[in-house]
Amino acid sequence: MAIAAAIFISRPPQTRRFSVASAPPFRSTSSLFDSLRSNFSLKTPNFRVSASSMSIGTSEKITTMSFLDRKKSGFLHFVKYHGLGNDFILVDNRDSTEPRITPEQAVKLCDRNFGVGADGVIFAMPGINGTDYTMRIFNSDGSEPEMCGNGVRCFARFIAELENLQGMHSFTVYTGAGLIVPEIQDDGKVKVDMGEPILKASDVPTKLPPNKDQSVVKSDLNVDGVFWNVTCVSMGNPHCVTFCTKGSQNLTVDELNLAAIGPKFEHHEMFPARTNTEFVEVFSRSHLKMRVWERGAGATLACGTGACAVVVAAVLEGRAGRSCTVDLPGGPLEIEWREEDNHVYMTGPAEVVFYGSVPL
Repeated sequence: MAIAAAIFISRPPQTRRFSVASAPPFRSTSSLFDSLRSNFSLKTPNFRVSASSMSIGTSEKITTMSFLDRKKSGFLHFVKYHGLGNDFILVDNRDSTEPRITPEQAVKLCDRNFGVGADGVIFAMPGINGTDYTMRIFNSDGSEPEMCGNGVRCFARFIAELENLQGMHSFTVYTGAGLIVPEIQDDGKVKVDMGEPILKASDVPTKLPPNKDQSVVKSDLNVDGVFWNVTCVSMGNPHCVTFCTKGSQNLTVDELNLAAIGPKFEHHEMFPARTNTEFVEVFSRSHLKMRVWERGAGATLACGTGACAVVVAAVLEGRAGRSCTVDLPGGPLEIEWREEDNHVYMTGPAEVVFYGSVPL
C-alpha cells in the first residue's frame, strides 16, 4: 500500500483566510512541492509516503461530497476526524456490508510514522435491523472493538456531511455494542445516547467475583503486587475504572506512568476479552479528570465510552453525582447518567482534520 495522492486540509470557519500562494514563506504551490520532493521521502516495503505525488488544498476548494464522489479505482478516499484528539480515518462504505480495507491495511494506515496516523479506521456502512447506518471500527492494532464513543461522534459528523444535513439531526446507528443514537446539536457538538451501562460481572466481562449484587464495585485487583480498587463497567465494551490503590485516598493521574501500568491492566487474566482502563482523579462531585489506556490502541487523548464508564463508576462508589464534566487529555466531555431511563448521555465535539486519498 502506498500513501500519497491528495490531502485536503480543513479549516474552521472562524479561521483567518489563508492561501499557500499568499503566505510569505512560499511564493507558489509548485515551489513548495519542489522543496518537498527534494527533502522528503519515507519508504517501507509495500508501504510508501511520497511527497512528490501529494497535493494540498483548503476546504474552500473542495467539499466532503465532491471529494468522496471521486470514483477512481484503486484508491481509498477518506476524511480524518478527531474527537478531543482521539483521531480516526472515516471511510464511506455505504455501498457494501464489507469493509473496504483489511485489518492489516488499517494497521498500516494508522501508523503515525509511515501512514496517515490515527487511533482507528471507521466505516460508515448500510444500516441493519432497521437502523439508518452501521458503524464498524478497526483499531490501530487491527483488532475490532464493539464501539467507540469519540468515534461515534466523528461518525455522526461524517454522515451529516455525506448526506448534506444542516442543523439538528439524529439517526440510529447499529454497532457491536447495540443501538446508538447520536444527535448533532446546533452548536456542532454531538450528543449521543450511549444506552444503559452493563454492570453484571459476567457480561462486562470480568472474572472478578461480584461484590455488590451481580456487579464488581470497588473490588481489589492485584496488578504486579499492587492492589487497586476497581469498578467494572461495560458500555458495550469492557472498562476497568480505578480511583485509587488500596488504602490511598485519591490518584494524581498526571503522575502515572501509563505506558508501564496500562498494558498490565489490559491483558490481566481477570479480563478475558481484555479491557480499557480509566485512572480517575476526583476534583468535586461534578468534576472528574481521567487518563485512559485503551484496549487495542494504548494511551489516547480521549475515550468517550471510558468517560461514560467513569461517571457510572463514580456514582456507584459514591464519589460523584450523575451529571459530570470529565476532563481528558484532549479536552472535556459532558456526561450524564439519567436516573429516569438508566441511559448514559455523552456530549462533545468532533472536527474534520483533513481529506485524503490512499492508493490501495
